[in-house]
Amino acid sequence: MIETMSGLSLAIVGAAFAVLLAGIGSAIGIGIVGQTAAGVVTEDPDKFGPTLLLQALPGTQGIYGLLIGFLILQRTGMIGGTPMEVSMAEGWLYLFSALPIAFVGLMSAIAQGKAAASGVLLISKRPEELGKAIIYAVMVETYAVLALLMSIMILFGI
Repeated sequence: MIETMSGLSLAIVGAAFAVLLAGIGSAIGIGIVGQTAAGVVTEDPDKFGPTLLLQALPGTQGIYGLLIGFLILQRTGMIGGTPMEVSMAEGWLYLFSALPIAFVGLMSAIAQGKAAASGVLLISKRPEELGKAIIYAVMVETYAVLALLMSIMILFGI
């Protein structure tokens, strides 16, 4: 019984890591963009829409972490059922499945926030370049998507 509970506990820790670290990264990234955007909107309130769009981009990593957290909880029966017996080895696998999106989500959301903040400065001077500003920020997203896919592949391999 203790081994089963320990395995399930490890799985829950994995779910928590995915949600916490990717969410923290998104909050920091969104904050970085928001600070820059507030300064731009102070000078030109018409730029609120484009700056809000750029500010939303670093939030996706938090969503990816939440998705992996939900999947782990669902696959272990913590959501929508009775908690399953999870061996210690399986618990470690669930924990490891969360790590790609947890750590890449944390770091890429912060990096994306910096890129998006630079995009806000770009559109403050050249509003017609919003598409380029978005592309710069979205390039960082590629690595969060790759981490999400790896977390899913590991998780579904358990």
